[in-house]
Amino acid sequence: MALPLLAVLFLALLAGADRLDGGWIARRLGIDDRRATPAHTRADGVDYVATPRAYLFAQHFSAIAAAGPIAGPILAAQAFGWGPCLLWIALGVVLIGAVHDFTALAASVRHGARSIAEIAREQLGRPAGRAMMAFIWIALVYVVVAFADITAGTFVAGTEELRESGATFHPGGAVAMASLLYLGLSLLLGAVQRFLRPPLWVATLLFVPATFGVAWLGTHLSTALLADHRTWALLILGYCALASVTPVWALLQPRGYLGGYVLYTALALGTVGVLFGGYQVQQPVFKAWDAGGATGTLFPFLFVTIACGACSGFHGLICSGTTSKQVDRESHMHAVGYGAMLAEGFVALIALVTVMIVAPSEIAGLSPGTIYGQGVGRFMTLLIGEEHLRFAITFGAMAFSTFVFDTLDVCTRLGRYLVQELLGWQGRAGALGATLLTMALPAYFLLAGGQGAWSRFWTLFGASNQLLAALTLLTLTLWLRRAGKPFFFTLLPMLFVLAITLWALGRIALRSLAAAAGGVEVANGAAAAVLVGLALFLLAQGLRTARRPAKPA
Repeated sequence: MALPLLAVLFLALLAGADRLDGGWIARRLGIDDRRATPAHTRADGVDYVATPRAYLFAQHFSAIAAAGPIAGPILAAQAFGWGPCLLWIALGVVLIGAVHDFTALAASVRHGARSIAEIAREQLGRPAGRAMMAFIWIALVYVVVAFADITAGTFVAGTEELRESGATFHPGGAVAMASLLYLGLSLLLGAVQRFLRPPLWVATLLFVPATFGVAWLGTHLSTALLADHRTWALLILGYCALASVTPVWALLQPRGYLGGYVLYTALALGTVGVLFGGYQVQQPVFKAWDAGGATGTLFPFLFVTIACGACSGFHGLICSGTTSKQVDRESHMHAVGYGAMLAEGFVALIALVTVMIVAPSEIAGLSPGTIYGQGVGRFMTLLIGEEHLRFAITFGAMAFSTFVFDTLDVCTRLGRYLVQELLGWQGRAGALGATLLTMALPAYFLLAGGQGAWSRFWTLFGASNQLLAALTLLTLTLWLRRAGKPFFFTLLPMLFVLAITLWALGRIALRSLAAAAGGVEVANGAAAAVLVGLALFLLAQGLRTARRPAKPA
């Protein structure tokens, strides 16, 4: 199939789903702007802040669209071929992912912006709520490990294509400098918005072009900030710790807003490349049922390798952990919850295309971030010329790390919330202690695993992430049923995702424990076994709750 036709059909599917399926779900949920949202009823200027829809969409989109919808499709396409990947992304994002995100956001807003774990406690009982918190915390640890390690590797090595462009230019240093300047720019935007309060369009005109400027500046300061992989990994964890206790207006909101435009740009460049680049598909449609190694067989590992590109339990945490505290009006939840997930599906398609247009031999051994950065860079040179390849690929790699930073901040913040809730730690000291505890395990894994350790954690991250989505759908199904509302649109996806992820985690646990050659493998196997046990306990509690009569609507 020609790439332009493929992209047009995919976009038509997303547009139709948003109008028909998204609208249908909105009616089933009873979206009503007359209800005051928690951003107004609990406004505190720190976590509960009513946010304009466009600003919140950009922040939410950049938080959910991290390395998952990029690295996952790239890895899966190299293992199984692009055909199965495209089919799962298209069907998964419409029938499962967008449904999951929209309903999770609505449920959290209706429960006073409480987290999915707290809603599970209300629906399933106190023990189940605490089990859900423990499950989420373990899943978040693996998100931090996988994404921090990938980003550290990008800061060290950059891309092979740029490494040959000159002795005075360091590709990894360029990406690192551009990424850190981007974080500084976000802090500046937060301060300007907080204290000067200019119209949003004025701030956008000033700061969005500056985001591209820092990518250009990074190419000219590429040797100013160099470090080894371990140092970068620890510095990134340090950033996570600081960001998680910083008020949302100072960093999370402005960085998310600017990150949204970086995502929009990457999507626009991908669209230009697909429609007008004249690229030919060079990867096979289908490769094998069993890719061997860490990837394993197509069933179940295709689904957990792609992870966020089609469905993600992490999104439910974003919806209920930060986004629900900022929803200004209930009608905004359709665009933010359902729409942002559809946009992430398109992010996954663009990532898939960066593999499809390159011969297998040309990308053998390259990391997903490298492949994506080169692909976006090639698309960008269609507009700015081949002579600007260095800047284009640096921007593509910076975009990748930008998405990761957005997710790392939110993950650590959510992990801090969970530890404080589980241990009853209050105040500033409690927040700091919970943050340090959340960072301890990722620090161990990154130091013990060594460079490139993310590949040892990816399938476990994907499986735990998808299983979290199934457990979230279980909670949402029980909420809808007890409220007397239709619930089959969450029940059916839950059954599929639950089966596929329990299968994957069971195989990971058995394989890791049987072949354990060190502490990391033992920890992976033990974590997988614990996650399966927690999931089965929650499922049993859900079945017990389902026997109770539903409340009238």
